Amino acid sequence: MTLKIGVIGTGAIGRDHIRRITSNLSGGRITAVTDVNEAAANAVVEQYELDAVVYLDDRSLLAEGDLDAVLVTSWGPAHEQSVLAAIEAGKYVFCEKPLATTAEGCRRIMDAEIKHGKRLVQVGFMRRYDSGYVQLKQAIDEHVIGEPLMIRCAHRNPESGPNYTSDMAITDTLIHEIDVLHWLLDDDYKSVQVSYPKKTRHALSHMRDPQVVLLETNGGVLITAEIFVNCRYGYDIQCEVIGEDGIVKLPEPSSISLRKEAMFGTRILMDWKDRFIEAYDREIQDFIDSVGRGELQGPTAWDGYIAAVTADACVKAQESGQREEIVLDEKPALYEGSAVGQM
Repeated sequence: MTLKIGVIGTGAIGRDHIRRITSNLSGGRITAVTDVNEAAANAVVEQYELDAVVYLDDRSLLAEGDLDAVLVTSWGPAHEQSVLAAIEAGKYVFCEKPLATTAEGCRRIMDAEIKHGKRLVQVGFMRRYDSGYVQLKQAIDEHVIGEPLMIRCAHRNPESGPNYTSDMAITDTLIHEIDVLHWLLDDDYKSVQVSYPKKTRHALSHMRDPQVVLLETNGGVLITAEIFVNCRYGYDIQCEVIGEDGIVKLPEPSSISLRKEAMFGTRILMDWKDRFIEAYDREIQDFIDSVGRGELQGPTAWDGYIAAVTADACVKAQESGQREEIVLDEKPALYEGSAVGQM
């Protein structure tokens, strides 16, 4: 069976997913696309020579399209509407982060999915499919380092665009650490505090950069997360888990080492798409395979809700400078025992 897939949003990540489904992955075919910019949607169909219909909007795509599942890769504030419409239509849906821009929006999506009685939603937290994070997860689960006590991590970008704001350091950048660290530890967050070191001269006047976020879990693990989106030297993701009996660290991306002109070193990536390209492939292949089996196993709407609640608390801590509590609703039965991203 070939999964017939509609794509809602043909911007950068939407185009990239169309490329991988069309060229790299198996079991899926793009049959419908839509974008607020109809010309952009038509251009993608032409670029990849798709046998796909271009629709004016998500509602018409879901109502009229020949499809089994949809990818929601549009502008973040539009995600909730499209996901709810997909659930109403009974379609499986892969939604890039954020699932919704508010915790209340995530709650509405969960309520709709619970009413349907079956998981239909997978959220695009691709780091769970990265081989390095999978190895970290295995080491923690197998108690290789005993009980985790602390985590030190960093999310560094070479530069940020003119529209990037201080709160986006949480909602667009740290959001990936929020999800993957929760997954690594299988432990809910309890509180958060945000501090601002000396500001880099490379940051624009309207934003604070870098930032340091201190998260505490219910189990007592302390997480120090550095966000530095104008570091200049490269796209650099670091994660080190300190346990009772040892330390495990996220491996560096594979790269040749070079000795030349009295220097020794390795290449540092500059683009997030290059750093996690294999994880994106595994993530979308897992979605295709899971829909084929009739049972999703990737990140859930509940995971999207946890990320939203935690991000809201982080933004509040940015503004208050104080320690802020992170309070979750009770986990719905539909999401108990749900499997998560894997290799």
